Amino acid sequence: MALHTPVTDRILSQVQRTHGCDLDALTKSLSDLSWGQVFLEVDRLSREGQVQVTRDTGGRYMIQLPNHNREFASQGARH
Repeated sequence: MALHTPVTDRILSQVQRTHGCDLDALTKSLSDLSWGQVFLEVDRLSREGQVQVTRDTGGRYMIQLPNHNREFASQGARH
């Protein structure tokens, strides 16, 4: 298992806390990091399956934890 860096931990924590967010909002919430730093880490996390990146109808890149989608889908199926 890969070791988590402080940047990794901060990104995963923010995505978990917000139950998913768009890339720009994530970058703004981590204002001491550059957009490039956040993007590269999100890309790496996505390739490892630790986050899921999708594109919404407005063209924004949305970042969520993989299990959040499953929980949301199962909750939606119950309603």
